[in-house]
Amino acid sequence: MVLNSKESTIKIAKDLDVHEKTLYAWVRAYKEENGIIIPALGKGKKGSTLKESEAEELKRLRKELKLVKQERDILKKATAYFAKDLGTPLRGERFKVRMDEKE
Repeated sequence: MVLNSKESTIKIAKDLDVHEKTLYAWVRAYKEENGIIIPALGKGKKGSTLKESEAEELKRLRKELKLVKQERDILKKATAYFAKDLGTPLRGERFKVRMDEKE
């Protein structure tokens, strides 16, 4: 009904007296079982499509990338902290040499 109708899924859910999220879940399950391609998630080109497994993988990879970036930032801060303790110059800083003048 949802796939063949021009009506919105929300309107059909109201007509059937079910919550819209329930109807969306039923449609997604039907598409999975029958190998129907679903629209791409996120900001993409119009008309682009992804299979459900690809959409799930994309979601997982984005989550993993976010975690890796957080870890990288923590390591950068830790490196800067310990480099200051050791007195070693950080990248981009000029190395200052002090020479004792003896007269």
